[in-house]
Amino acid sequence: MSPGDLQAAPVGGKHTTTPGAGGAASELAERRRQPLQRVQHVLHAHPAVSPAIILAITCVVFTVLNPRFSEPGTVSLMIQQTAVVAALAVGQTLIILTAGIDLSVGAAAILAMMVMASYGSEHGLPGPLALLLGLGVAILAGAVNGGLVTRLRLPPFIVTLGTLSVFTAITLLYTGGQSIQQVAMPDLLSWTGDIHAIGEFRVTNGVLLCVALYVVVGFALSQTAWGRHVYAVGDDPEAARLAGIRTTRVLFSVYVVAGVVYGIAAWILIGRAGAASPNAIADANLESITAVVIGGTSLFGGRGGVVGTLLGALIVQAFALGLSLAGVDDQYRLLAVGVLVVAAVSVDQWIRKVRA
Repeated sequence: MSPGDLQAAPVGGKHTTTPGAGGAASELAERRRQPLQRVQHVLHAHPAVSPAIILAITCVVFTVLNPRFSEPGTVSLMIQQTAVVAALAVGQTLIILTAGIDLSVGAAAILAMMVMASYGSEHGLPGPLALLLGLGVAILAGAVNGGLVTRLRLPPFIVTLGTLSVFTAITLLYTGGQSIQQVAMPDLLSWTGDIHAIGEFRVTNGVLLCVALYVVVGFALSQTAWGRHVYAVGDDPEAARLAGIRTTRVLFSVYVVAGVVYGIAAWILIGRAGAASPNAIADANLESITAVVIGGTSLFGGRGGVVGTLLGALIVQAFALGLSLAGVDDQYRLLAVGVLVVAAVSVDQWIRKVRA
């Protein structure tokens, strides 16, 4: 009888197996992997955990380097500077959750901003109507992107790369490259720039509107059937279709809702910049994607959320402000953000390999 027969001998009519040396080694290796696997499972279930840790470490480090970083005035300035990109990143999050990407976010927001600003100033339209018109333009921009993706089955990257140029060209042709000052606009359009002071801490209506945007979209994603369908479509479109989800309709609705978000971001931008300029937020497309990726939303769709996106936007701004206060060259900020993006995508790839 061989050693293998001894390890697998029938006892009492039942077949039992005695673990050998190889089984013991495998069990020991499994136990050693358990802590890492637990971390992997936590990050998979809660994508916002890693950006929260990064933001906390970032704040501690920069406060040690320069105590001014944690002063109320500095913190409020950082939050105000984050508001526009953070708002745009909400729409970007929705699209990336469906495994898409939108390179036209900044161009769509600027087009909407210039329309509402010009109709509110040069054409004398009342503030509410000018705002609604600008929102309508942003929604139309989102619908165009969504229609090309869902009806013509074109890749989102190619579609939005094309509409980036289209929206930018329309804006320049419409405005002639001219800016519109805030004083010429109705008060409603500049309302997002109004400041509320709580001691040394200052917050604008634009920041409050951005927070409200996160609350509404976060609730929709986590507590509604539409939100569950968005995650399902991003995770596996074919499985979602077989489950009875109208994937095309859900995908189109995501681009339309993103358009609404871009219109609101345009309104926030007017208050933040104090003017409407066709050259504003030139890097908004990449910055919004950066915030989403650092915030833990998977570029492959189906995992993530707006809480992580907000943290990601704050991380990017914290690096910019912290390095500036520390007297570090601005080029190192780009280096740091680039490293964070690569690290975030690498972590996402690792998390996607999680085993049940």
